Amino acid sequence: MNKLYWSGIIAWGLFVSACGLTSAGAGEAQQPQDVLFLLVGGLLTCLVGLVGLCGLMGWMGRAPAEQKSYF
Repeated sequence: MNKLYWSGIIAWGLFVSACGLTSAGAGEAQQPQDVLFLLVGGLLTCLVGLVGLCGLMGWMGRAPAEQKSYF
């Protein structure tokens, strides 16, 4: 995936976290579990974006190739 996609995932996670933080200060407007869901979901989305941006999937070792022997 392109770096732009991963940056978009991080930006979306920040947006969701910001929605959770603003609704947390709103008083009785949201249920506490809804605010917690927004915060945790947003931060987890940011973590996924950071891991993807760092290229962890490219660092994982591949299965060793089988050597072909004709003898």
